[in-house]
Amino acid sequence: MTHSRFAIFFCIPFILVSMLPAQNASVSQPTIWASKPDVAGFEKIENDRLDAGKRAIDELLAVKGERTIENTLVLFDEAVRQNNSAGYFAGLMEQVHPDGTFRDHATAMLTKASAAQTAIALNHEVYNALAALDLSKADAATRYYVQRQLLEFRLAGVDKDEPTRARLKKLNDQATDEQSMFDRNISDGRKEIEADPSELAGLPQDYIDRHKPDANGKVHISTDYPDALPVFTFAKSNDLRKRLLFAFNNRAYPKNLEVLTSLMKTRYEIATLVSYSSWADYNAADKMIVKGQNIADFIQQVEDASRPLAKKEFDMLLAEKQKSEPGATEIWDYERSYLAELVRRDKYNFDSQSVRPYFPFMQVKQGILDAAADLFHVSFQQEKNVPSWDPSVETWMVLDHGQPIGRFYLDMHPRPGKYSHAEMVPVLDGVRGKQLPETILVCNFPAPAADDPGLMDYNDVQTFFHEFGHLMHHILGGQQQWAGISGITMESDFVEAPSQMLEEWIRSPQVLAKFARNYKTGEPIPAELVERMNRASAFGRGGWVDRQNSFTAISYDIYKTKPESVDLDKVTNEDSDRYTLFKYLPDTHFWASFGHLGGYSSAYYTYLWDKEIAEDFFQQFDQKNLLAGPAPIKYRSVVLEPGGSMSANDLVKNFLGRPQNMAALQKWMQEEFETSGSSEVGGK
Repeated sequence: MTHSRFAIFFCIPFILVSMLPAQNASVSQPTIWASKPDVAGFEKIENDRLDAGKRAIDELLAVKGERTIENTLVLFDEAVRQNNSAGYFAGLMEQVHPDGTFRDHATAMLTKASAAQTAIALNHEVYNALAALDLSKADAATRYYVQRQLLEFRLAGVDKDEPTRARLKKLNDQATDEQSMFDRNISDGRKEIEADPSELAGLPQDYIDRHKPDANGKVHISTDYPDALPVFTFAKSNDLRKRLLFAFNNRAYPKNLEVLTSLMKTRYEIATLVSYSSWADYNAADKMIVKGQNIADFIQQVEDASRPLAKKEFDMLLAEKQKSEPGATEIWDYERSYLAELVRRDKYNFDSQSVRPYFPFMQVKQGILDAAADLFHVSFQQEKNVPSWDPSVETWMVLDHGQPIGRFYLDMHPRPGKYSHAEMVPVLDGVRGKQLPETILVCNFPAPAADDPGLMDYNDVQTFFHEFGHLMHHILGGQQQWAGISGITMESDFVEAPSQMLEEWIRSPQVLAKFARNYKTGEPIPAELVERMNRASAFGRGGWVDRQNSFTAISYDIYKTKPESVDLDKVTNEDSDRYTLFKYLPDTHFWASFGHLGGYSSAYYTYLWDKEIAEDFFQQFDQKNLLAGPAPIKYRSVVLEPGGSMSANDLVKNFLGRPQNMAALQKWMQEEFETSGSSEVGGK
């Protein structure tokens, strides 16, 4: 997941020939926490950036005479750079700072930064100044930047009358506050359940070792991902999984009922004031999908493509359940992952726990760095002893042919109050010759310790690859002339494609051979185990697509109409029933902790839309040797390096030679049965 709601649109070195011009920005660009700011210092950084952005706009508005790139767009883009920097930093601190009071101040500064952004987006004079530019001699990227920015101004309501613009400004500020509170309630909504030690049967031994009984003989399990996900997959106790899912889905309930309802109303009013019938239609207008109705059509297309396969998989899961419960006819949400694991063991001769010893956190981290170095032709260098908001945070430079082209931070382990999922967050937009791009991964993987290597599950490793795909997209796309088209600033329903494409690298024996070694013996992961892992991981893809489609439908259905007509629990229940074959746990409120309803809002379809593109991209690589042939270099130069300097539709066409289609996604879904010829695969 990429997380960037602020933008005005929204190791062993391995060095090959560089395809990017070296950045001229100084290597001494200070790190984000270089000044070790307290609350006052943080607010000074923020206010200085916002003041600099305001000065740039004031200078732009003071120009007399003909509008030029130099006296107008340069100043406008400086305001974009400064305001984005302020918004990114505030949003990040709201997500990760360990002190609740500091996070409160970050929320307030995010509101202030958003207000500055909104003020520009609704400023008639700024709009007119950009519209007056003569772009006939400008390069294509500059022309695209201005044309897209003018669209964003119109979507902001710049052409409305003064009272309407004033109302829109108030509503946008309000929406920022409400989305921040929605996110905060999820981060702060961590819950714990008690369990008897006997209920941990089936879980990995290192998990059991980390969960010692308290004085009353009880084990405490939290809703943090490293605690919760292994329980859903491995715990034999049905009741434990049920109790934990109940807590997990209710993390931010009832707090987020009022918050999300209010956010829906705010967004609906924004959309209608700008002459759209719903937030879903308004939110689609600057994206690849264009219209809300196209989301509904896409949901139906996905259902038609996935349901037959999902039904096959469901029947296999149900047959597994009937071994212990003869006559069973349904499967609950809290049984889904556990039964899938049993099927993988029985039908595919693969136990997910068997690969965990090959995935200790530190080895996985280095392996992903090495894989990225090979694929993207860069190297990585850690910056040691760099101050940060938490001692576990690491700082790294990205080098291209020995020259720095960006920096990233790794905040990889859970702690109270921290964002509880996984995301890439922009820190700085790259501007060629002025500012290196910076970004951060915020994740929640098991933390290694002296007696615990922090063993990762297959899905953890896949998530790490996914987020690193976002990271490299932001860095490689961050070598632009303008901040406003730097990094991941194209249509936002493209941003998950590069990250989902990189997920496929975990299936490559070529990639795994470089880092997947048993943490005790140093033995490389056996090729035969990788083969079984890949066949087993292909099981359940139809059901996964169904599940993602249900989330897509939930996000669309709550934003496609008047908020007053939306019952959040009813929409969630009905869409779960319609688009998946599993029973939704009663008295739970999944929507309350579904963070994408704040950030992506009606556009959760992005994940499946981009999965379709990602698989199409991946099929262009040599499947026997991912680094062979022209695909790696072409992918970097054609898909990633342009950043937001052209439409994502053009990025796709330039790489594929055509628009995307669903054929590659269907092939990916069907791989488990196409490989085996039947559902009876592998047997013990």
